[in-house]
Parts: sequence; structure tokens; C-alpha cells
Amino acid sequence: MKVFNTLTRKKEEFIPIEKGVVRMYSCGPTVYNYFHIGNARPFIIFDTLRRYLEYCGNTVYFVQNFTDIDDKMINKANELGITVKELADRYIAEYFKDADNLGIKRATVHPRATENIDAIIGIIRELEEKGYAYNVDGDVYFATKKFKEYGKLSHQPLEDLESGARININEDKNDPMDFALWKKQKPGEPAWESPWGLGRPGWHIECSAMANKYLAKTIDIHSGGQDLIFPHHENEIAQSECAHGVPFANYWMHNGYINIDNKKMSKSLGNFFTVREIAEEFDYEVIRFFMLSAHYRSPINFSKTLMESARSGLERIYNCISDMKFFAEKADSHALTDKEKEYKEKIETLKAKYIAAMDDDLNTADAISAIFEIVSEANKAITAQSGFSKEVIGFTVDTVKELGGVLGLLQKSEDGEISAEVKALLDERQAARGIRDWAKSDELRDKLREMGITVKDTPQGQQIVRE
Repeated sequence: MKVFNTLTRKKEEFIPIEKGVVRMYSCGPTVYNYFHIGNARPFIIFDTLRRYLEYCGNTVYFVQNFTDIDDKMINKANELGITVKELADRYIAEYFKDADNLGIKRATVHPRATENIDAIIGIIRELEEKGYAYNVDGDVYFATKKFKEYGKLSHQPLEDLESGARININEDKNDPMDFALWKKQKPGEPAWESPWGLGRPGWHIECSAMANKYLAKTIDIHSGGQDLIFPHHENEIAQSECAHGVPFANYWMHNGYINIDNKKMSKSLGNFFTVREIAEEFDYEVIRFFMLSAHYRSPINFSKTLMESARSGLERIYNCISDMKFFAEKADSHALTDKEKEYKEKIETLKAKYIAAMDDDLNTADAISAIFEIVSEANKAITAQSGFSKEVIGFTVDTVKELGGVLGLLQKSEDGEISAEVKALLDERQAARGIRDWAKSDELRDKLREMGITVKDTPQGQQIVRE
């Protein structure tokens, strides 16, 4: 498998430090609200990367953190009149509701910053002892210019980064590029004991400490949104590598931005949507399918029209699965004909095409295209009259669901979901057709359609398709 490494700006063969084992860290949410559609993209993308690495036979240790202490957390808690911990508990629970519905697997560890204060203090002390950090009246800063490779991830010279730096009037840093490792307690803020007095960690140091604690000093993959490259990931590299003297991550992967109706997502523009809000109109699986329909490094445009297109595409695949299951129930078992053997070879070729796409920097767009090609071949070859065996039809369903599963898609089952009312209407309609009462048959078909169920009449009987 090849991945695009932000650090080197090229595709590279992915070779884990330990054969068959992948240690991966991905930046999680700051838990002061429901997560928005921009957050959802890296969550879905890197969950898919993890799934594919596991599909290829690797054991993946995946860590995704929760930032549960920062200025946004404090301000929101004060606004609601609750503690920061109560706020974090509330929105971590809400995160899991949305993430579970999006098919995002639970991480091996979901550490909270506030539960790892000792690890955070430990790495800050190490930086201080090595001369990379300094204390200014309880605020501890990282001395950026002492790390000669600063800017290697964002590929920006230090002088360019400096030109954009701003010094807060209340800060007493040695250099405008220095960033906070530890922040002295302000009145009314949560705080923890430290060698520098009561305070709380800076944002960047939290991820370094948790990645090091739960994975290793050098990890295989660090991932996140493109917006995190600078300064967050740049700062993670600086403080981690200065503390430990080894590379922090061998591969850095970043997803592209998401726009809303071709405009940058912004609260001020009124186009800022949470996943929870979008899920009121579109199924969570449609959201995931939409996110994977473009290459992860490309910008993606979110619109109602494109979401409706994603819903239609997903329905097309599910309809194929439903058709195949129906035909399989009526099919017999027999030795494969030459036509069936040729068909199976086509499907295997398309499966190989899917794997080649995933191996090429997680190209989920082309992988989904391969699934659609399988669907097209199945719809052409397997019909009520084709006489395909139960085994070949089952093979088709299994292949589509296997490949879909790697993407976190196409795992819904319709088995056992027909209500007693629907079954009674279907039986009544079948009886009407048996006595050629076409008017009654059509009336019942229309009634079923109002319930979201389309009935197809086939030589094998009535086939239902949920809309």
C-alpha cells in the first residue's frame, strides 16, 4: 500500500515499524458541542484507513483523543452554568452516538487530556530539563527556534512563519513563535498541580503526551484534517522530537477541506452544520458514503443535491443486494456453467481493481466505482431467467458486502424486518393476482408504496424493495 506522506510530499510505500502491527494516532474532537460536517470527514476517512489496514491482516492500535480542557470548553461551560467535566461528559456521549451511527469504530483507546495530566507534565519537564522550554511566572513555553527543523511538516521557512506570528500584549514570551505548553490558572478556571504552580496544559502538548503514552515515542501514522498541519501538528513534532530525540511519526496523512455549496464553511456565513442536523434529513450511512465518494486529499463540496445523489447511489447498491438475495432464495445448486465461471472471473477482477484503488493512497472514490461495476455486472447477468446457481448469487452478495464493509458501508440487513401488516397486504395482493383481480392488485401495490415499499412482480413471485 502507498500513502501520501505530508512530511515528504510524495506517495510512499507504507512499511510499519513492526511487521503486521500499525500504531496510529488521529486527532479527535474538542468536546464542547456536537461535531460538525467538517469534523466528520477525518473521523470517517481515518476510520476507513484503519479498517483497510485491518482487512490487509494488520493489527491496528488506534488512538483518538478527546480534548476536554481548553478555552472553548471553559467558555461554553461558564455559559451553560456547568463544570467543564460535565460539559465534556455530555458531548463525549453525544460524539459516540453520532460516530456509532456513522459506522466509526471505537478506537483502541479514547484518552481524555484531563485524565493524562501526569504524562503531560512529564514531557514538559523533560523539555525544560533539555533546554527547550522555559517558565515565565507559571506559564511554560516551548522555545521554537531551538528546534532547527521547525516548519518541516508545513514546508514553510521559519521566517515566513514568523511574519505571520502575533504577540498577545499580555504574553511575556521570549519569541513570538514560542507556544504554550502549560498555562497558569486564571480566576475561576479548572487547574491541576504542577512544578510551575496551578494551571492546565496547552493544546499541542496533549496530543504528543497521549500518543507517546498509549502508542510509542515513534508511531507509524499520525492523521488529521489539513487545517491541523500548522500549527498543531508542526508543534507536536517539535515538542515530541525534542523531548525524545527520535522521529515522532513516520507517515503524516491529512484530508482536504470541505466546502458548503462551494463556499468555505463558516458560522458567520450561516452554513455551519453539525452531523446531527444533517442526519435529520439524510441517513448517517448516506453521509459516510458521500464522504468516501471523493479522494480524501481532494476538497469536497457538500450540498443537498450531492447528498441526494449519494443517497440514490447507495440505494442502487442496496437494491442490487436485495435482488440477489431474492433470486438466491429461488435458485438451485448445481455445478457451475461456463457462463457462471466467466461471470465469477469478472467479479474477481473487479475486486482486484477495488483493492488496487485502496492500495493507491486510500482511493475510496475509485474503490466505490469498482463496487458499482460489480453491481452493474450482477444486474446484467443475474435475472429471474438467468438460472444462476445459489452459490454464484451468494458469492456476489458476499463480495459486495465484504468490500462495502471495509468502507464501513452496506451492512444493513433487511432480514426479519417485514411487519405483520405488510405481510398481510402482500398475501392479499398475491391472492388477488391469483384470481386475476388486477384492480385490487394495483390498489394494494399503491397502498404498499405509500408505506415505502415497492413491489416487483417476477416469475418467482413478489419481490419487495424498500424506498
